[in-house]
Amino acid sequence: MKKKALKTLILGVCLSFSATALAASLQPLQGRPETNHKAMLPKAEYKLNASHQVEGRQGVASEGDYFWVSGSKTLAKYDKNWNLITINKTPFDGYEIPSNHIGDIDVYNNEIYVGAENFMDGVGKDIQIAIHDGDTLKIKRTFKFEPSSGQEECSGLAVNPDTQTVWMCSWVGEESGRYLYEYDLKTGAYLRKVHLQCPPQWIQGMAYYKGSFYLTADDGTADEKEPDHIYRVDIQPGVSNVPVILERTLDDVTFQGEIEGITFDKANKQMLVHYNRGSRIVLGMVKGFYPGYDKEISEVFVYDIK
Repeated sequence: MKKKALKTLILGVCLSFSATALAASLQPLQGRPETNHKAMLPKAEYKLNASHQVEGRQGVASEGDYFWVSGSKTLAKYDKNWNLITINKTPFDGYEIPSNHIGDIDVYNNEIYVGAENFMDGVGKDIQIAIHDGDTLKIKRTFKFEPSSGQEECSGLAVNPDTQTVWMCSWVGEESGRYLYEYDLKTGAYLRKVHLQCPPQWIQGMAYYKGSFYLTADDGTADEKEPDHIYRVDIQPGVSNVPVILERTLDDVTFQGEIEGITFDKANKQMLVHYNRGSRIVLGMVKGFYPGYDKEISEVFVYDIK
């Protein structure tokens, strides 16, 4: 073989090896999700069972025989038949950092986990995780927020009891709304953020159920009677990004308005979705009402999981 031909062969082998090595190093940890068709489908089917009007326009949580509902400035507790037990209309009493807004909530071991902040016209600041007593609804302790995470608002949070972590989501778009943010459940230490691909628009709440996180997104234009949606993400250990799967279209609610929080009644195998109707929302604030309404109505829709 001539020297020139040999050099060409060696160069080709080296380039091929380099390209293969580079391709291998670029592979995401979870592979190519679009080739796993089953993983990209909804986990279950959801049939509407009932709806309940509630005090509070933000979030919902469930544990045992009780439900909790958050308003922007309230926390309420209900029994298993949705009878109001108690309501705290001054939930920020005792906060070291003043707040004026509560998003979606979660409950774990009879403690209410609250994403609190100062919110006005689409802008959030002074974010914190506040833990309230499940019976008195009063503050017990808080976790410090990590500004370096890049999170600019907190629309909701969810406890993952399997990994003893709590995760936060952001309603604000751009970089802040493209991630989920993880904190240690016991120490409150910030752990990491996970990139959503492709991120839903206007994330409102989140919940953890059987290994998956479920996100609500106010991505339907109410003026056009477009439904909002629920999405699912299955976050694996060690990954920095996760594909987003459409889990359910909310086309069976009373009136297309604003989706908010989400939770799961594990004992009864039901998904609970919080929804507001009647009010026009601009930059996260109520600005008037739709024809036929003179007030906003908040409801929790109960879906049987099949």
